[in-house]
Amino acid sequence: MQSTVYQWFHRVWYEGGTGYWVLLPLSALYWLIIKLRRLLYRSGVLTSKNVGVPVIIVGNITAGGTGKTPVSVWLARSLAERGFRPGIVSRGYGGSKSSSPMRVDAASDPSVVGDEPVLLAKRSACPIAVDRDRVRAAEMLVEDGVDLIISDDGLQHYGLKRSYEICIIDGDRWLGNRFVLPAGPLRETASRLFGVDQILVNGRLRDECETAKEQNAIEFELVASEVCRLNASLTRPIERFANMTVHGVAAIGNPTRFFDLLRAQGMQVIEHAFPDHAIISSGSLNFDDDFDILMTEKDAVKMGSALSDRFWYVPVELEIDPVLAGPWLEQIDSRMRDEQDQK
Repeated sequence: MQSTVYQWFHRVWYEGGTGYWVLLPLSALYWLIIKLRRLLYRSGVLTSKNVGVPVIIVGNITAGGTGKTPVSVWLARSLAERGFRPGIVSRGYGGSKSSSPMRVDAASDPSVVGDEPVLLAKRSACPIAVDRDRVRAAEMLVEDGVDLIISDDGLQHYGLKRSYEICIIDGDRWLGNRFVLPAGPLRETASRLFGVDQILVNGRLRDECETAKEQNAIEFELVASEVCRLNASLTRPIERFANMTVHGVAAIGNPTRFFDLLRAQGMQVIEHAFPDHAIISSGSLNFDDDFDILMTEKDAVKMGSALSDRFWYVPVELEIDPVLAGPWLEQIDSRMRDEQDQK
């Protein structure tokens, strides 16, 4: 179900396809815009606003999904356990009301606020606000009493002054052909990695890492242990689906990662990939067979619960080496408390 356009870009960006040269003039223009925008912020023509509490950015420099939402959830939980009162801001991509600040909870309508914010509210148990202008969203949460902001997918939103930057890289795709959009997948040039505080890799580090920043990245995995019916009638260990044929449904930035996760559990997967954030109707999933339908949790929040027993979703949890995560969280904790003392 992946479009021919998607397949062409994937081949060019990540598989050594040579068609990128057609798009190089547009990439040159995009590069100039990036440089001009950064220059305007450095010179003070454009300014970043301090919202009165420390801000942690969780983002990436590539188009598509890298695992930002699970990282934001894990980070919010970890910092709450350390005594912080974190709140998460998001652009609310895909929502119809993302042009004004809105609070989000687990019962919010994904078509209004976006699918990822609803998932963040369900999984993080902390205040969530969405707005295309993340400064306004952050100010709303500060007024509500949070003492630390996590900006989900906010690396390129320079209007919000930040205290700490985390950049996530997909371990399978890495930085692709290292060209900026549209000839390559980069939102900013690879040199942007030198300015972030920590790189996380969803998967495994590559031997050909080009910079010390990349080589000192921390690996994590997204693991699944159970499968839940959308109608909430049953939860099963994911091992129960081994050796079964299933329909895999994903409207995320990198649907292949979800299909590979299912295959790693021994399933035979019939793939149904949709554009990121796409609204999937139950009618489009009326397959002429009896196979179960497994989707991502992000897609499940858009589907509702009035569905038959064959509809399931697969929640994932972030798994990271505690030997590496412990000192890293201590570093963040110390810097955030220093920032709070100075504000």
